[in-house]
Amino acid sequence: MLPGVHISGGIATYLFGGFALTVLFILLKPLLNILSMPLNLVTLGFFSFLTNVIIFYILTVLVIGISITSFTFPGISYVGFVIPPIYFNTLFAFVLVSFLQSICVSFLNWLID
Repeated sequence: MLPGVHISGGIATYLFGGFALTVLFILLKPLLNILSMPLNLVTLGFFSFLTNVIIFYILTVLVIGISITSFTFPGISYVGFVIPPIYFNTLFAFVLVSFLQSICVSFLNWLID
């Protein structure tokens, strides 16, 4: 879906990456949320979004076949509405991936409830 997300290695990488991401979210996310609680209070919960970015970074370190790199969004023009080309460096690529992941999880939770 994103040009900056590269997964190589076939189905085994998808399965191992999904398993690793699940383990990171189950074990590491609560620990990161507890450690970052003071920052969450100061930023009114915004830092909890950045814990997902940290988890995705750790995922790319642990799983060799998954990488998130910088990319350029080519832009969109539709009926007078223009989004210009945007360059996403590596940090904002991780933020965008984390944001899209949270939207997908929220949508799936909405479907289940």
